[in-house]
Amino acid sequence: MELYSLLREFADSWVLLFLTLFFLGVFVWAWRPGSRKTHDDIANSIFRHDQKPAAPKPQTEEA
Repeated sequence: MELYSLLREFADSWVLLFLTLFFLGVFVWAWRPGSRKTHDDIANSIFRHDQKPAAPKPQTEEA
């Protein structure tokens, strides 16, 4: 069996299974219970300093 056929067979079976399980894992992680607060905080982060700008960061000297 040549290398291309071997890699094609591997990709058709095991890589497809791995990517499907990876997708399902990411989906479950994103919709897990208790993640709503994190998602809401991230979604509203652009409005965090809407009323007044953020305080300037102190400048540090680099040698």
